[in-house]
Amino acid sequence: MPALRVLLVDDNPADLLLAREVFQDHPDVQLTTFQHGPEALDYLQHHGGRLPDVILLDISMPVMNGFELLEKIKRDNVLLHIPVVMLTTSAHPGDVKQAYTLHANSYLVKSESFPEFMAQVDSFVSYWQQNRLLHRALLAD
Repeated sequence: MPALRVLLVDDNPADLLLAREVFQDHPDVQLTTFQHGPEALDYLQHHGGRLPDVILLDISMPVMNGFELLEKIKRDNVLLHIPVVMLTTSAHPGDVKQAYTLHANSYLVKSESFPEFMAQVDSFVSYWQQNRLLHRALLAD
């Protein structure tokens, strides 16, 4: 089975480094990262046929925040089918509501402990590996 393609957008270099380290434990995952929304959007719009299977998106970013990027993704006819999981430190009910209003597929609050974050990533990878085959089959219909 081909690698699960994950796009992570987060402006925090330490969080990106941590995520890269945790995702390295999953050789069946191809992780692509960006620190800024406009760069990620440009990549998605000029993907060369290799769209990610799922997008992990932080909320608090300069220039274009996660909600703005989510809205642009879900308004693009080529990109709107890509599942988007908000990965953020915010558990604020208003942020959760806004994410789902903009059609996020899931909302995940980053754990503050490294072992718990590892477990979150393990669960994330397991879930999306199991469900991408169904998702791809639905797109083919």
